Amino acid sequence: MNAREEILARLRSARADAVPPPVPRQYRRAGETDPARLAEMLTDRLVDYRAGVHPCAPDALAATVATVLAGVTPLVVPPDLPEDWLTAYPGVVHRDGDPQPLTLADLDGAGAVLTGCAVAIAQTGTIVLDTGAAQGRRALTLVPDHHVCVVRLKQVVATVPEALARLADPTRPLTFVSGPSATSDIELNRVEGVHGPRRLDVILVSADG
Repeated sequence: MNAREEILARLRSARADAVPPPVPRQYRRAGETDPARLAEMLTDRLVDYRAGVHPCAPDALAATVATVLAGVTPLVVPPDLPEDWLTAYPGVVHRDGDPQPLTLADLDGAGAVLTGCAVAIAQTGTIVLDTGAAQGRRALTLVPDHHVCVVRLKQVVATVPEALARLADPTRPLTFVSGPSATSDIELNRVEGVHGPRRLDVILVSADG
């Protein structure tokens, strides 16, 4: 028996005596379904992350957008953001791609960005963007210092697996937003705005929206 055969024989012997691996952990794939409870849970997590949460009825969305963005200008929005979201906002609006994509300097100089989202996860307080409707390209929500995101209650699910199942195409570039961008050093000194917006405001539209 040469060295190679000896090594392979030892491996086969070791594997024969090995203990079978444990049954894979069964992760929870579904959770709360009551809309009121989901809204409460999402709000609790977002507030804990130091995000602003602004509940509103569907017919008050434009007024709520104007209130949250009072004194903020210019505002950056995706190319397909619904016009009726902006009817009460008096500031300057820069729509990405109209006629050219906004530059990084334009985004950096914006007072805020307003978008929708793909889905929201109540258990983790996370907003998921997939560059879909009313969300725009990733740079829109990563460069400006203030992100205002409209979340409809029907977009809120309990768990991460439920959120992934809701996505139209999970292979799209995804952005997971859990509160304002923040990090902490070894002494737990919190620094905000390192990897994205320093401020996050979520406008939570009730179930009829």
